[in-house]
Formats: sequence, structure tokens, C-alpha cells
Amino acid sequence: LNMKNPSDFMERYVQYVMPILSAWNIEMIAGSMTPNTKEGSFEGNWAAVLRFPSMEIAEAWYKSADYEPYKNLRINELTDFSSLVFIEGL
Repeated sequence: LNMKNPSDFMERYVQYVMPILSAWNIEMIAGSMTPNTKEGSFEGNWAAVLRFPSMEIAEAWYKSADYEPYKNLRINELTDFSSLVFIEGL
């Protein structure tokens, strides 16, 4: 994603979302403002990898009342663009 203002993003989104992730047993296993792109292009200023207990929990969390206000804030105010991809684990 591309944060409009990184400090604003951390203050208004990250500090509130991290406890929600924890409550859902979701773990951030990687996050960087400077990912090392080897192929293709990456045009944002933040990339993260989250580990969910299951695909069902990932879908439920994304649609949850817990996350909804922060999802809307992220999409509508705090970022210029973003991509979110759920991938089934092995």
C-alpha cells in the first residue's frame, strides 16, 4: 500500500489494528517500508505479511465489526492505493 503520511498511518491505524490482530490470533510476520523487490514492480511505501490461523478466520476478520472502521479509514483516508491478497497456506 502507499501511505499518504506514514506517521499518521501509524498513529491512526496501526496502533489500533495491532491489538485487533492479536485478539483474532493473527500474527504480523513481516512488515517494511522498504521491501526489496526482485521482479516486477512495487510502488507503495509499506508491505506486510500476516499469518492467519485459517482462511476462514482471515475472511471473518476482514468482514468483522472489529476491523471495519479501520479498514474504511485505511482505504478512504490513509492510503493512496493498496492491495490485499489472501493466500491459502501449505
